[in-house]
Amino acid sequence: MRYRLTFVLGLAVGYVLGTRAGRERYEQLKKSARQVAQNPAVRNTAESAAQQGRHFAGKAYHTVSEKVGDRVPETVAQRVRSLRERSAHNGGAEDDWGTSNT
Repeated sequence: MRYRLTFVLGLAVGYVLGTRAGRERYEQLKKSARQVAQNPAVRNTAESAAQQGRHFAGKAYHTVSEKVGDRVPETVAQRVRSLRERSAHNGGAEDDWGTSNT
């Protein structure tokens, strides 16, 4: 899904940069993009996808940590610990992407 979104975004950016229609068409595209981004269904879907991503990332972390054990470099282990602590101190209210954890 992420790759499709990146592809579509790349097409849109390429079109905007390559179009000869001028500023009017650019403003029209910008308005459409804003309307899509503010659509409650789109926002809910994006938030749901983010929650699922966090859930699966947590599962993957536990699976990998069980299999890898102490073979993880200390710098990586420290980074993971700091991210988990920051998440715990943040109260799980919001992640780095601005989506809520509700």
